[in-house]
Amino acid sequence: MYSVTKDFLGKPAPPGYIAGLGRGATGFTTRSDIGPAREAAASTDKSDKDKTKAQQEAEDDVRFANAENEEGLFSNMPYEEDDEEADKIWTAIDAKMEQRRKGKRKQPDDQLDGGIVDEQLQGLKRQLQDLSEADWNAIPDVSQLAESAARAKRRRKSAVSRRGERYSQVSDSTLVAGLGLIGYDREISTDADTDGTTTNFLALGQARDDVLRMKLDQAGDSATGKTTIDPRGYLTSLSTLGAQTAEIGDTARARTLLKSITQTNPKHAPGWIAAARLEEVAQKPGKARSIIAQGCENCPQSEEIWLEAARLSPRDEARAVLASAVRNVPRSVRVWTAAAELEAQAGDVAAQRRVLRRALELVPTSVQLWKMAVALEPADDARVLLAYAVELVPLSVDLWLDLARLEPYSQAQKVLNRARRAVPTSHEVWIAAARLEEQQGQPEAKISRIMAKAVAALARSGAPIDREQWFDQALQCEKEQFPMTCRAIVAAAASLGFDRDDSAADRAAAWTAEAEKFVPQKPAGPGLETARAILAQALDAQPADADLWRTAADLEREHGTAAHVDALLKRAVQYCPQNEVLWLMAAKEKWVRQGDVAGARVILEEAYAANPRSEAIVLAAVKLESETGQDARALALLERARASDFGEESARKQMQRGTPRVWMKSAVLLRQTDQLDAAADVAAEGAKLFPDFFKLWLVLAQVQHQLGRTSNARQTLAQALKTCSRSPELWIFAAQLAFGTERNLARARAVLERARVFIPQSPQLWLEAVRMEANESEAVARTLMARALQECPRAGSLWAEAIFLEPRAQRKAKSVDALKHADAHDPAVTAAVARLFWSERRVEKARLWFERAARADPDYGDAWAWWLRFEQEQPQTDANAVENIVHECERAEPHHGQLWPQVAKDPANARLPLADILFKTAELLKIS
Repeated sequence: MYSVTKDFLGKPAPPGYIAGLGRGATGFTTRSDIGPAREAAASTDKSDKDKTKAQQEAEDDVRFANAENEEGLFSNMPYEEDDEEADKIWTAIDAKMEQRRKGKRKQPDDQLDGGIVDEQLQGLKRQLQDLSEADWNAIPDVSQLAESAARAKRRRKSAVSRRGERYSQVSDSTLVAGLGLIGYDREISTDADTDGTTTNFLALGQARDDVLRMKLDQAGDSATGKTTIDPRGYLTSLSTLGAQTAEIGDTARARTLLKSITQTNPKHAPGWIAAARLEEVAQKPGKARSIIAQGCENCPQSEEIWLEAARLSPRDEARAVLASAVRNVPRSVRVWTAAAELEAQAGDVAAQRRVLRRALELVPTSVQLWKMAVALEPADDARVLLAYAVELVPLSVDLWLDLARLEPYSQAQKVLNRARRAVPTSHEVWIAAARLEEQQGQPEAKISRIMAKAVAALARSGAPIDREQWFDQALQCEKEQFPMTCRAIVAAAASLGFDRDDSAADRAAAWTAEAEKFVPQKPAGPGLETARAILAQALDAQPADADLWRTAADLEREHGTAAHVDALLKRAVQYCPQNEVLWLMAAKEKWVRQGDVAGARVILEEAYAANPRSEAIVLAAVKLESETGQDARALALLERARASDFGEESARKQMQRGTPRVWMKSAVLLRQTDQLDAAADVAAEGAKLFPDFFKLWLVLAQVQHQLGRTSNARQTLAQALKTCSRSPELWIFAAQLAFGTERNLARARAVLERARVFIPQSPQLWLEAVRMEANESEAVARTLMARALQECPRAGSLWAEAIFLEPRAQRKAKSVDALKHADAHDPAVTAAVARLFWSERRVEKARLWFERAARADPDYGDAWAWWLRFEQEQPQTDANAVENIVHECERAEPHHGQLWPQVAKDPANARLPLADILFKTAELLKIS
């Protein structure tokens, strides 16, 4: 063949030619294209030849240190047009990128290394834990930022109809926190309206772990030949299965698990029972009965599986199942009991009797079977059965007691004696004997002897019980209406647990503490007789202890009857005749609770005979006579008391007669009977005899002011303040007189300022000053209140007044400060907070706080008055609520407060009962 010679061979390539450009090649450069390296080196400056080798290496290091410095790398390369064009393009790109990063850059480029960035993000990472679920949902999807424009456009169009359907990845903590908020069902519902397809994935994971654990156990069983199934654990889990729902997330997995259990150990009855119950829960009773039948074949000696089979079977089939059960486990009491109950459900008493008799033939020592058989028989036949039963089971106390109940009195005594010999360690037999005697009306002494023998016999038999257990038995006898047995038990067992070295006082203290445990919580609750009997033991040990008698009297007053209180106090004053309080309690009980004025007068006469120098007894007699309308007798008693010697050492030295309180009560009674001149004379004489008793000066000044002798009253107060300068009541009355009808605030302010010099931290003085200033200017009053709270920061009366000095919008904040700084149980502050709630119409809150104020200090009368006023103002108040408040206030008998003493000590209200004083005080309250 002839070869064709190419005409371009041996000719130079055209300008710009690149070989293989059509195939995608970009060209390359060889050493021949740029010339030899020697020529380039020869063209350099001669000064380079003069440089040392070390200098050249340093320049090379600087030149090659930065990989981005192409000038240093390719400084010997020729710079062509395409290089210039590329540099312009890259310069423009760098400028553009620099402009985009300019707004985000916050630090020099040389600091943007990885470590510093991590440090900057640490705070932001810690803040991620505070993100809520809503914040996570607001984070946009990251994939949206990289989507194409077309897909983003389609998504925006579809978002119009599907708003809110964005999903983003959330943290695990958010998922766990929201697990309880999502209403996923963790149970397999067996209701008819559900299909059972709701799956709990958490339970699925747990079931998977159980299957894996079961497989590992199977592998271990195949290697060791033992089973690793815990029967107690499965029985415990079976008890959690309900009749309608199961705590299993997936029935199929649970079925697989239980099938593996039964196959691994077919002799394990709980596994068969669990598998049957699972099918029962899944509403497959036929399959459940089939599984339990297999279990009965594999575990014929298990009474649990037979009982489960009987439960799952219909009534007719259950009878056959139980018949098979008694053949396999003939001595199972539970199986025989189930068979008898099955017959009872059918209403066949004869069949039930036959079953029980057959059961007793096989298990004659079962107490439960004997009790069931006796319950089906009439009294005569039951007595015969029990007589036979106690011979077969002589250690059963219940059978002995049942037989004793069916026997007559004489025969029952013999039965109990036999029971005592058969079971010498049983205290129930002894208690039953004591109750038998009480039923027959035997004297309490005989019952006490029986219980004393019981305690001694049990101690000898080596089975004694402690004192607390005996007291519990006494309480049980009280509940069953055997009070004499209750008292006999306490008397016989009270001395148990004490040593010979224990004194009578120690024993009495222990018995008193134990009696408090049995005090009834309700008015008619059990425990009163037991507590009374225990306190009787303490009183027998310490008959001269007045505090014990008062404790017992308080118990009888609270829960007992008037006869019990009267009898107890009569004994008390016999043992403690010198104790004034017991005499006064006895007289008050006669007068107030029983309405026997003559009896109360007799008691006070006996008390005065036993205590002739007792001021309290004399004043109690005066109060009795005055409040019953016998003013003449009361004044005569007071006149004789003013001339009597009450044994005070200081009074005898100064040849004084009477006491300051006797002189004061005399003046007050004369004032109440409108004998003002005589009252002034008595008060003046008493003030001369007892100049340091401020109440006499105060009564004298009040009487003089009532007579219209204001100047004399001022002179009396000026003289009184010389000897009683630390009495805030005198200073307050002096300021009120200075303020007078002319409302001279400057004079009253001067009096109170002088008073605070003598009594610098008196809340009463500050409160009176604030109230006087509030009549003229609330701003000045608030300023003065601030000073008062600085000196008396824990005064509840000041904080209560400060709350209502503030504007309405600031009262709540002030009440918070009051509760924080004042005493937590101060009734004035608590009542003020209740009034605040009342003003906001928060009725239930206000009622709760008013009750809390009254309970905090029952002696504070203003709290009861405010509570009553609140209930009266309510449109739908129950009448019983008002009656309860009045009743509780009468029991508390308050004496103190801000408004209560003014109403109670007003001469016009001297003979009013406490309920009327409560209503009058409530009417005078100002609602702000």
